[in-house]
Amino acid sequence: METRRIPAIAMLALALAGPGCAQKSDIEAVQTTQKEILAKLEKIEKDIASRPAAPAAAQRAQIDPNKVYQIPVGNSAVRGPKDAPVTIVMFSDFQCPFCAQSAPVVEQVLAAYPTDVNFMMKQFPLRQIHPNADPAARAAIAAGKQGKFWEMHDELYKNSRNLTPETIKGIAEKIGLDLKKFEADQASDEVKKQVDEEMALGTKSDVRGTPSFFVNGKIAQKRSLDDFKAQIDAELKAKGKKS
Repeated sequence: METRRIPAIAMLALALAGPGCAQKSDIEAVQTTQKEILAKLEKIEKDIASRPAAPAAAQRAQIDPNKVYQIPVGNSAVRGPKDAPVTIVMFSDFQCPFCAQSAPVVEQVLAAYPTDVNFMMKQFPLRQIHPNADPAARAAIAAGKQGKFWEMHDELYKNSRNLTPETIKGIAEKIGLDLKKFEADQASDEVKKQVDEEMALGTKSDVRGTPSFFVNGKIAQKRSLDDFKAQIDAELKAKGKKS
């Protein structure tokens, strides 16, 4: 630090001396100023170095993996048997590439546990970075009002990189929705309110990004098929069921 500052200060001294040869008194004055500046900079560096660093735990609150969050079904669509002993909840953003990558894993989990696991999706569009996520979330809910939430859900993920209004309308036509009703529902206060409520629920449940998964209310730390199986099997064992 100090060796980098001295050349810069020396240049400043030369500039202050002006053109031609400097008088001895001028040089001495500049040298005195240089020493004062160096002393002040050293003091500032020592003050900064002596400040204790905030512990990581204080900066970032840790999430308890055993905490059980209460996540009601509400108006959300459920895929799989409604009375299944294990429920997986996903807070998702249709424009999030990691959510789209997780969708096939969810399908594999449901196929592996056809009677023991169901799946529920909650909307958590990251509006600040994904401008098409909120319209897509409202489109899924609007499609659900015609009994086709999951058809819209699947198509939205297939087109997650291009969720323009035209794309969403094309999906609605493809899955056979009543377009007039669909567009009215998508723009309705009721549907907007549901998205807002699900986002608030996610925030309350310590959701910090997408996708965020919960298995029977416990946050899933990892989201591979094997990781889901391990957590599901533990839940089934706790309920006295064999996996």
